[in-house]
Amino acid sequence: MNAVRFCDLIAAEWLKTWSLRSAPWVYLVTALAAIGFNVGQAYDTYHYWNEQNAGSHAREFVRDGIPVQSVFTDDASIVFALATLAIGAVAIAGEYSTGQIRTTFTAVPARRSVMAAKLAVTAGVMTVFGAVVALVSFCTTQAILGLRDVGVSIDHPGALRAVLASALLAPVCAVVGMGIGAVLRHAGTSIVAGVVVLLLAPFLFSEDHHWSAVLNHALPMSAWHRLMEIPFTPPVPYPWTSTGAWIVYAAWALGAVALAGTVVHRRDQ
Repeated sequence: MNAVRFCDLIAAEWLKTWSLRSAPWVYLVTALAAIGFNVGQAYDTYHYWNEQNAGSHAREFVRDGIPVQSVFTDDASIVFALATLAIGAVAIAGEYSTGQIRTTFTAVPARRSVMAAKLAVTAGVMTVFGAVVALVSFCTTQAILGLRDVGVSIDHPGALRAVLASALLAPVCAVVGMGIGAVLRHAGTSIVAGVVVLLLAPFLFSEDHHWSAVLNHALPMSAWHRLMEIPFTPPVPYPWTSTGAWIVYAAWALGAVALAGTVVHRRDQ
């Protein structure tokens, strides 16, 4: 398919993305929920700050990297991952459920090109969305912590990594949701399967055994936790690197893309 025709597919998928009136509200509510959790924790730190020995406590607080971990909390990451996973799953499974996918494939028989356009639009939108939410969270949380002189700048060790890891969580989860949606072709089932893979699977593996630790490290949410780690995190029997966590991000995204492209090409409508 030539570049002009593919641009038309991109434009069509862009229109589909924003054709539902609920779409902007879904993004808005997700952003407000994630940012709200982060700001809430930062405010708790500010509100319950102990003024006694504040100088030494502040130095330890910053030295241990706690302001960096405050950029994106565990609660915010769960909401963010779940919402973006659902958006990605519905982007494909929703078309199968309504039968609209038949019209799409009739108009454009090149199924892989259609899927590539869907993935490109969703990943692009999610990357921008994730970046906005992560940056707003960083600015607001550090502004609140700064009232106690414990806020940090973006060039503080680990701060940029935390922002990038949280921002990229959105496109990774969305693309994984699309891959699952392409296989299961049902929105509800795809979301449930995605929750099991992204949010529940990490609880099935521990750090006590090598094989279990390796499987745990290979999961997207575990990779996010590794990228958000702070210096005083207790050592684990089988540690891994932030480079390995970035590789996990990339592997899941690329694997989901390959899965979606293969499934849509080999299976009937």
